[in-house]
This record gives sequence, C-alpha cells and structure tokens, in this order.
Amino acid sequence: MKSGNNISKSVISRLPRYYRFLGILLNEGIDKISSNALSERMGLTASQIRQDLNQFGGFGQQGYGYNVKTLRENIGDIIGVNCKYDIILVGAGNLGRAIAQHINFSKLGFNLTAIFDSDEKLTGIDINSLKIKHFSEIEHFCKENTPKTAILCIPTAAVKPVADKLIECGINSFWNFSHYNINDDHPDALVENVHLKDSLLTLCYNITNSEGSE
Repeated sequence: MKSGNNISKSVISRLPRYYRFLGILLNEGIDKISSNALSERMGLTASQIRQDLNQFGGFGQQGYGYNVKTLRENIGDIIGVNCKYDIILVGAGNLGRAIAQHINFSKLGFNLTAIFDSDEKLTGIDINSLKIKHFSEIEHFCKENTPKTAILCIPTAAVKPVADKLIECGINSFWNFSHYNINDDHPDALVENVHLKDSLLTLCYNITNSEGSE
C-alpha cells in the first residue's frame, strides 16, 4: 500500500464516501463490484474511482472488479478507523449533546473519553455514561489521559481561548463546529471545520438554481 503523504485533499475527502458506500453494499449482501457499477452508485466516473484507489496502490483485479469487504477494510485502514484515538468534547449544549449521544465514535476511529462545559449547572450530568466535567478540570484531565483530539461545540467568540488552552494541554487536532479559524493562530494544528449553515446555504442555492425553479 502506498504512503498517503502526497495524496490530494480532494481524494482524501472522497475516502469516507467510499467507506460508507462499501458498507451499504455489504449490508445488501454484495460481495464484489466493478468500478462502473460503483460509479453509478456514487455519482462518480469509473475512471475517477480507479484513479483515486490507484493513489493507494489499487485494489481491483482485471475482469473481476473489487472485493467489497476487502476494499472497505483497506480503505478503513487507510483512514485509520481502527486506531481509536482518544477524543474529548468541549461544549455540552444542544449540538454537543446530540453529537455525544448519536455518533458511534468507536466505528469512526475515535474513543470519546470526556465531555467538558463551562456551565457549572451542567457539571455531573450523565451523557452516554460520561459525566460532564467543568472546563476548569481540563488541564488535569489532559495530563492524566493525554487526548490528542477535541470536538469544539462552543460559540465562535469562545474558541480562541479554548483552543489556546487545549494546544497548551497537548491537543493538536480539532473537529471544529464554530466559524473561528483555529489555523490562523495555530497553523500546525489539524482542523476539520464543519459549517452546517454553509451546507444548508449550498442546498438553498441548488434549489434556487435548479431547472424549473420558480
């Protein structure tokens, strides 16, 4: 398997889609699939699929296609879904609680180890067997448990001081639901920004500009 150090961001962004679609195929009892059939499922060209997978060494066989289970396992290994990185969540509001309750982190490469919030009224509340801790405890927790990743579900204005503190505590990667650009202050941090409003506005644009829209 080739190294992923020089893989483009566009290819990396498609890996989770491959992983998800291959999981659907397995659930449907499909054992093998051609690049053409997979392209119809995913809305990509067969050529694009072959090019993407060849970035990692290729996994298909001429005249056979792809073994669905093996390909999904290989892509899972590339992504790192079995690594179980310790991750913490900061911000136990509605969004934070929903993420903690409904995302199966163990199947996505992570192990949710703690939830923090600055609201003392939330301290001690149980979410999926994790009791919310006050943010003042985070430095001690990080020293004892050394998580490397944090989910930020906090207001944009609060992100800079929180991110600064977490960086000091040894956390260098973030799943960021705010509109604050952490990389402005910490260019070496690994940040995946999630902008839900942007996604909804994109849908709005597509509806507005679709054929037959009034």
